[in-house]
Amino acid sequence: MSRPLPPALSLPLAFAAERRDLATPGGSLSLYRAGPDDAGGGADSSPSLPPLLLLHSVNASASAAEVAPLLAHYRQKRVVYALELPGFGFSDRSDRPYTVRLMTDALQLALRAIQAESGGVAADVLAVSLACEFAARASCETPQLIRRLAMVSPTGFSGKKRRYGPAGAGIGPPWLLRLLRWPRWSEGVFRTLTLPAVIRYFLVRTWGSDAIDEALWRYAILTTRQPGARFAPLYFVAAQLFSADVNSLYEALTGPVWVSMATRGDFTDYQGRTTVDARSNWQFHAIEGGALPYFEDLPAFTSRLDSFWA
Repeated sequence: MSRPLPPALSLPLAFAAERRDLATPGGSLSLYRAGPDDAGGGADSSPSLPPLLLLHSVNASASAAEVAPLLAHYRQKRVVYALELPGFGFSDRSDRPYTVRLMTDALQLALRAIQAESGGVAADVLAVSLACEFAARASCETPQLIRRLAMVSPTGFSGKKRRYGPAGAGIGPPWLLRLLRWPRWSEGVFRTLTLPAVIRYFLVRTWGSDAIDEALWRYAILTTRQPGARFAPLYFVAAQLFSADVNSLYEALTGPVWVSMATRGDFTDYQGRTTVDARSNWQFHAIEGGALPYFEDLPAFTSRLDSFWA
């Protein structure tokens, strides 16, 4: 018998922006929008820049709050969107299989909606960590939807082993997922992973220092207390959302790709970049800081990225 969910804490918006729900075959998707014409925007809009879609990482407490500094910066210059992937934030958190295909489909549906309201132009995309794999797949499958792709601390480059497995498959063993989802303890496993002290521990590892963003930590606690919050993260912990063919995807990208590599914390291994480093459409930048360097020094980060968007 499964344990009842704890009472949900009220979840505020990740930032002050318009938010709407997209109805899709895979459940509702939460999509934020902000731009220069909004109350929170500025006056220096660049009409030559297409819309920008920001995509948060995947972890036990993920949400659009992970890209808050970037939305605040770029909304002064262009229309910016932030998608919350299935199982996170305000998106559908129902108990269902969370797969590479589900995440990629969600991204493509959001990009089509953005393109439809942007005069048919392709969007720029910035993805964080594991979401870079979904963005790469979307770009390979539907290149007409993505103009340029920026990756912040992408997965798929660490260690000596590269992944050229079955297209769209996850790398985790099915038995691990069954174990984690066992009704007797799945809720307890998730609650342990999302204790405030544990969330702080993982953010410290992400930052590579104790100077984490306290507002992000507080929001992470709130988002893990929502009904259904455990379902998608358990698929992540079981490695079902890591693409078995990620290096095939990266090598198939033909559009411009910009990569930010952390210099501190747990995400500094990029030895696998040799598979694409020599390609003219890829550029790698070691930016001082942890895996989310724009929280630490936003001007330094955006000064490197802006020339790529231009």
